[in-house]
Amino acid sequence: MNDCLFFGLNYDPKLIKNESYLITKPIQFKFENENENENENENENENEKQIKQISSGNYSTIFLFKNGKAIEYLNENYSNQNTKKIQIEENIQKVTVDYENEAILTKEGNVFAKGKDINPNNTNEFINISSLIEDKNDRIIQDIVSGSGSIYLLTSNQNAYGIGSNEYSQLGFDSKTLKKTKKPILMMKNVSKIFPGISSFHVFLLNSNQELFGCGYNKFGQLGLGESRKQETKIPKLTQIQNIPKGKIIDIQCGNAYSIMLIENENKNPKRKLYSCGYSKYNGLGKEDEDTYEFTEIKSSLFENDNIIDFSVGSNHTLILTSNSKMIGFGHNYWGQLGTGNTNNQLIPIQIEFPKLKFNEDISNYHISCGFSRSFLYYSPPSFSNLEEDLIKLFRRKEFCNISFKTKNGEIIEAHKLILKYRLNQNQNQNEIEKLQKIISNKSIKESNQIFEMIYSNNSNINPILYSEIKEIINSNEKIEETMKRIYLNENENEKDFIIERKEKQYKFPKLILIMRSELYRGMFLSVTEDKSNKVTDYSELSNKSFQIFEYWIYSNQIKDEIKITKEIIDEFKIGIDYFQLNQTNPNLFDLLINKFNNQNQNQNQNKNQN
Repeated sequence: MNDCLFFGLNYDPKLIKNESYLITKPIQFKFENENENENENENENENEKQIKQISSGNYSTIFLFKNGKAIEYLNENYSNQNTKKIQIEENIQKVTVDYENEAILTKEGNVFAKGKDINPNNTNEFINISSLIEDKNDRIIQDIVSGSGSIYLLTSNQNAYGIGSNEYSQLGFDSKTLKKTKKPILMMKNVSKIFPGISSFHVFLLNSNQELFGCGYNKFGQLGLGESRKQETKIPKLTQIQNIPKGKIIDIQCGNAYSIMLIENENKNPKRKLYSCGYSKYNGLGKEDEDTYEFTEIKSSLFENDNIIDFSVGSNHTLILTSNSKMIGFGHNYWGQLGTGNTNNQLIPIQIEFPKLKFNEDISNYHISCGFSRSFLYYSPPSFSNLEEDLIKLFRRKEFCNISFKTKNGEIIEAHKLILKYRLNQNQNQNEIEKLQKIISNKSIKESNQIFEMIYSNNSNINPILYSEIKEIINSNEKIEETMKRIYLNENENEKDFIIERKEKQYKFPKLILIMRSELYRGMFLSVTEDKSNKVTDYSELSNKSFQIFEYWIYSNQIKDEIKITKEIIDEFKIGIDYFQLNQTNPNLFDLLINKFNNQNQNQNQNKNQN
């Protein structure tokens, strides 16, 4: 069954029918018709109700599940508090809700949004806002987040766009000349992450060099620009934030008039700390009643010896989850959204008692989601890209493993030497494997599995404490796609154990790479009955040039810059993609081909016009 706790305002919309208007202590949340005693189709029901994300606004709350489906609880009629439950189509990657708008990101990279600031003529109609981006080659969306009245898009090209209200310059333009926009406008290029808040009129953008920029409402110093700029109510241009605490920015979340930043230091044993700035009277900055105009550390004996697993900021309250299974909160509590058992505001951090959790021993897989006036604590194992998920699945298949490690109980755990070679630091690879063996020899089988899953996926959220032990021996800055490209460029052909033989040339691949990308080879190599020989004469209708594109994409999910895409190549791949049964990643191969083809033609036409 689903493991989810709820507390706070229980209407707008009403989420739990038989509970009171205010729920001031965390209680178990159950979906309608959920029956604890029903054992029939137990595994299927578990998968259906495995929460991936919760996003809660003022008039709606959306639960997104691992299978890509979502349920929305919508306040259909504000005057009589009726709640409408809506099933949203599957294939959803992420959802985001603000005060009166909401958006969904599909696994194909499209964004559909609705609301007062998006489609005022029909606020209940979803429209494809990603298709409204002027640059057609920038329409594949990687991430979406909400501010108050605005929605932000991060494209696969690492460009940030904003749509909706710009009343407080939260889209990075002067609000006097641009109050609102009905199509996404480019805010900044080379962006790695966008940090807004469901009720905030300000936003932060982090670039690829870990430089932080902000714009929007700054009346209470919530942008952290310093006391000298506290009189500037609106910051219309993205401005670099100076005097940021040293370390890696893990996350920033914005409240109505304040901001909370999570920083991880770069010491041998990483430690995460919280910093805040802005208005403290009602919101709470985690300290006594004192406004702060630069990010300053939140100190509390409740978490000084713990690592912070997760945190979330609502409109005016903040909740923290620590590695020692403590939930800590501060801020506005008028609706009981802090879960303290009362409705008293709490300026400094206080520990919140909650029921014993089903998966309590694995606290790193729990997440907090704060809405305007309600809060959730829910269980959700880490989400991975298609490539990362397949790597982890293959790690568990012994027939594709070729290096063994022994745990502290003498149990053997096996891994892929090829993947380890490129995920561990490169200077002294053999020494790194020895170091890894030493770490594994002191761990249980469960901890060892988590360690390998973090190495394969580079996802520290699986277990931040264990990750701190392996951080020095792995290439933590490298994306999984970069690892695959380095395997592709590897000169040692002996590590490529499968040959696709064609008329003019032989192509060699590691089997596990083909399994990750192609259902055809997945069936061939994992089947009990299929021939698993190391050589096959394959589809000859793909030209050599098309096959080279296929080869590079198999590893990198990209197309080489120097490759010229023609209509003939696109036509070939219409057949080839089906033949190889290529896994549809985000972005998928056909979209990449079309975008590159259009971009090349556009550049060619521009050059002709200039000449």
